[in-house]
Amino acid sequence: MSDAKGFDALTPYARSLGIELAEWEDDTPVLCVAFEEAVEGRPEHYHGGATGGLLETAGYAALRAELDLRGREAILKPINITVQYLSAGKSRTSFAKGRVTKLGRRSANLTVEAWQDDRSRPIATAVMNVLMAEPEG
Repeated sequence: MSDAKGFDALTPYARSLGIELAEWEDDTPVLCVAFEEAVEGRPEHYHGGATGGLLETAGYAALRAELDLRGREAILKPINITVQYLSAGKSRTSFAKGRVTKLGRRSANLTVEAWQDDRSRPIATAVMNVLMAEPEG
């Protein structure tokens, strides 16, 4: 991990969307993405794929941070991700935070929420299942 708190460098896809670290909350990264042309779908609204990318990135960031806290390393491979779009993301900054709901030896289950102005009113949620392979070496 590149940061003292375990935040891994963002993928090229996440960087292309403009996803950044907003803050740390309870040893978990909260990510954000400003509304820009790269994330716009219909006029003045987030594209669903950009929202899904934010959710997925926040999920992996939460899992990496939890693994780092436990002194573990793993190669992460997606099993599946299910996104629920709850309301349209408007033309302002969106935030997302993941939570590890189950961490096993070979797999992990996560939930992720994305919101804008009011955290209690998420614009989308996701459930992720991730396979964790031992690094070679």
